[in-house]
Amino acid sequence: MPFKHNAARRHRIPTARYRVRNWREYEAGLTRRGDLTLWLDEAAMAGWQAPRRTTPGGQAWYSDAAIELVLTLRLVFDLALRQAEGFTASVLRLLGQELRVPDHTTSSRRSRGFARRRPKAIPHGPMHLVIDSTGLKLFGRGEWDEEKHGRARRSWRKLHLAVDANTGEIVACVLTDDAGEVPALLGQVEGEIASVTADGAYDGEPVYHAAASRQPDRPPDVVIPPRSSAVASTEDAGAQSQRDRHIQLIAEKGRMAWQRATGYGRRSHAETAVGRYKAIIGPRLRARGLPAQQGEAAIAVEVLNRMLRVAKPVSVRAA
Repeated sequence: MPFKHNAARRHRIPTARYRVRNWREYEAGLTRRGDLTLWLDEAAMAGWQAPRRTTPGGQAWYSDAAIELVLTLRLVFDLALRQAEGFTASVLRLLGQELRVPDHTTSSRRSRGFARRRPKAIPHGPMHLVIDSTGLKLFGRGEWDEEKHGRARRSWRKLHLAVDANTGEIVACVLTDDAGEVPALLGQVEGEIASVTADGAYDGEPVYHAAASRQPDRPPDVVIPPRSSAVASTEDAGAQSQRDRHIQLIAEKGRMAWQRATGYGRRSHAETAVGRYKAIIGPRLRARGLPAQQGEAAIAVEVLNRMLRVAKPVSVRAA
């Protein structure tokens, strides 16, 4: 049977093993991730009160930096908003800071203001961008309605991440109900893009078009495995698109050879980023409304990037 034959072949592929070369520094960095001094930004404490408004309207008491500090502590230490309020107040009190702390209602309302926040990532040369997505469960939605009333409500959001394979940092983030968010991701990225890599779920001309439109002078290489049933759009070698060349190479050499030739293995960086998000931040969203959820995801990405800068393993494949 072909299915059994292919499954048997997959089991013969040995699991890759890696050895961390900077274990002492990495271990110290992992310990520092839990240090409060890492998350209590001096700039936030210096500019705790919001600047005076020059336009009509009520005067905000807390700056965006103060709100972000509370929301960051909430995510890092896995707290509810009320506990984050009390935790922040106790930390400031121990530090001898006589500062008012935003109450949980204010933090919840102001979290919507971070919905359009872009990751603060510094590119180091042309980026090899890898894209992946995952589902995040909505807080308190879905099962009860479906079981009690037979209602099937949407209980998930789609989180799309773009990762710089050179640094492992998340450089773009989109939380939405839609699947096709590659143009929005590429629009957040600053700097030159050398390549865009994603899995077969992103296969399609719109993705290739979005990459070419983002950088028309030097279009990035798009590395996406075509579907097994994909057929080249033209037989003219001179007029072949990137997708057509992928189809031809796979037909001639096979998918494993195509992966080695195109550097498709970089996609593991995106899978790692998704795994880190769910392991550290969690598999569900805490906020209720979409703008607040987008703000939560934006702050979560900044948390993960800061953790990576503090502790990043340098690993090599074991012999």
